[in-house]
Amino acid sequence: MLTVERHRTPLAALALATAAVLATACSTGADTKAPVAGPGTEAPSTPAAPEIKISPAQGSKTVRPNRKVVVSASSGALEEVTVKTGGQVLEGDFDAERTKWTSTTPMIPASDYTVSARAVDGTTASSSFRTLKPEHELEVADVTPAIKGEKVGVGAPIIVTFNQQIANKAGVEKALKVTSEKPSQGAWRWINDTTVIYRTAKFWQPHQKVTFTARLKGVQGGKDMYGVKDMTKVIHIGAAQIATIDTRKHKMIVKRDGKVVQTMLISAGNASTREYTTTSGIHLAMGKANPERMISPGRKKGDPGYYDLMINHAVRFSNSGEYVHALNNVWAQGRQNVSHGCINSRPDQAKWYYDQVQRGDVITITGTDRKMEWNNGWGFWQMPYTQWKKGSALA
Repeated sequence: MLTVERHRTPLAALALATAAVLATACSTGADTKAPVAGPGTEAPSTPAAPEIKISPAQGSKTVRPNRKVVVSASSGALEEVTVKTGGQVLEGDFDAERTKWTSTTPMIPASDYTVSARAVDGTTASSSFRTLKPEHELEVADVTPAIKGEKVGVGAPIIVTFNQQIANKAGVEKALKVTSEKPSQGAWRWINDTTVIYRTAKFWQPHQKVTFTARLKGVQGGKDMYGVKDMTKVIHIGAAQIATIDTRKHKMIVKRDGKVVQTMLISAGNASTREYTTTSGIHLAMGKANPERMISPGRKKGDPGYYDLMINHAVRFSNSGEYVHALNNVWAQGRQNVSHGCINSRPDQAKWYYDQVQRGDVITITGTDRKMEWNNGWGFWQMPYTQWKKGSALA
């Protein structure tokens, strides 16, 4: 009997200890762990991390510069997206839910890009690719008038010439921007596949800066043609110098900022032929030379009407050989028209005008029956603005 009880005592202690453990497990104290899920209940699930997708794909080598870069998250929101090449960052926008980011500007051709993205939960993704090298590189070859330090007149156009023939004129025109310190309305007009001209609806306001910008990098100009270089030019508008010529009164009046600064006696074309008739209309000073060699068009030495002369202080205002220039024929100036189509004046007055004139200064001529053509030199003001702006690729 003693042996049996010796063995019963430990069993009783074990039973009591088991009961105590069970009581503790059923306790409802504040530090109690949640019960183990039983039949008919589901354990809470952990949200899946967002999957970040990047296009173009990693390692792409011939990405079109005008292709959009798109970064998207399958669930959750994007916190930050950076796309860059070298030190330049590609611009882009998120959608309303911030689940997608899309680039908004073209990329630079023949460049390596890296993409870095991070979601709000800390998930990250990255990618790298290279844009293609275009077969035809597009850039601005010339902007006129835009010589550094030059002041131009209030009628000045902005003439942009490209180094390639443009097929996608609308796409290229969208990349061109003109801003002025004194706001004005204006429009582009394409005159051929390589040249586009900007003209304002009214003359520029004087004494201000105008900035022309061509953001051509990555812009597609045609098949296998992309812009490779941006350009910015600052154009300085000077005084409002406007010359008014009345060929019937044989007089030229020059105003600067609305005030008369010179009155010149002149002689215009003799009008014996169309060639010798001065054109009427709104002209612009295109350039000047001292002296200028003038040769009769379409004639050779010995022909009637042939001339080959060096003329002083000549200011050109058309492509049909018209100038304001000096000539010592005082007997005709102020009295009758005897020239081959130019406006000639007394040498001292012609020199004064030559010294004052700016490219783009307005020269308005009246009194003849030959109308200036809008595409004769810088005769752009001969076309009504409503018609001018129809030449835009975006019209």
